[in-house]
Amino acid sequence: MAAKATAKTKKDAAKSAVSELIAKTPDQLRDQLVALKKEAFNLRFQQATGQLENTARMRNVRRDVARIMTVLNQKAAEAAIAN
Repeated sequence: MAAKATAKTKKDAAKSAVSELIAKTPDQLRDQLVALKKEAFNLRFQQATGQLENTARMRNVRRDVARIMTVLNQKAAEAAIAN
């Protein structure tokens, strides 16, 4: 039963993260995207040199990048429809 509760809280956390992203402006999202891509680069570098301890962070950063890009594309599509 605890596994189901954990899975549900993870989904809730992801939904709240997306709602926070939707509230941001495209410029803020682009800035955050650049920061995450730099972090992803550093994590890959650490992995290559054997210094990476938290391998799950790479997965989380990759998913965060995808979330931001999705929200940016949605905002661009909405702007195109509005014009």
